[in-house]
Amino acid sequence: MSARAARAFLAADPVVGIAVRQVGPLRLTIAKDREPYEALVRAIAHQQVHGKAAEAMLNRLLALFPHHVFPPPEGILALPDGALRSCGFSGAKSAAILDIATKAAAGWVPTRRAATRMTDEALIERLVALRGVGRWTVEMLLIFTLGRPDVLPVDDFGVREGFRVCAGLDAQPKPKDLARIGEAWSPWRSAASWYFWRAADLAKAGRFRVPEAM
Repeated sequence: MSARAARAFLAADPVVGIAVRQVGPLRLTIAKDREPYEALVRAIAHQQVHGKAAEAMLNRLLALFPHHVFPPPEGILALPDGALRSCGFSGAKSAAILDIATKAAAGWVPTRRAATRMTDEALIERLVALRGVGRWTVEMLLIFTLGRPDVLPVDDFGVREGFRVCAGLDAQPKPKDLARIGEAWSPWRSAASWYFWRAADLAKAGRFRVPEAM
């Protein structure tokens, strides 16, 4: 993703441009060395819990595999019953992690290299079949792990809230409406999403200059 090209393109948009001017340079960080399998396991850990709690669970899991940067799928599957629960994962999270590990070991979860040959929609269609993985989770993987430049997670509260504050609206747009509006931001919809997240953060902190209603 070219941060300079994305910012220049989006700065010209009447809505995203407001965020660009208030937020500044695009600093979308991509985990370039992370495999999709790892990203999915980490996503499951973070679902519906505070970030610190999720990291604590992951750190306990990592401690079980001192010779690996991240536990391999085969290692996860070889753990004794209850090991994931002992790390703090709930029954649902444990089941999801085991399913992801099983599918990764079988090749259903593509490697980072294999994923480069798949379209965004093909990856979404394949990975939402995993236990505990929805479209939003895969969209986050596409943006922050694989660095796909043209992803707009229209169901994301922060993205819709960022659009709302930038557009000076009273209510968030419906996902289908945002998807239609967002076609104008292609091929840099991932960057537009990042700017809307930051705009929502600024608004929450009371540091966003609200534009006049459009």
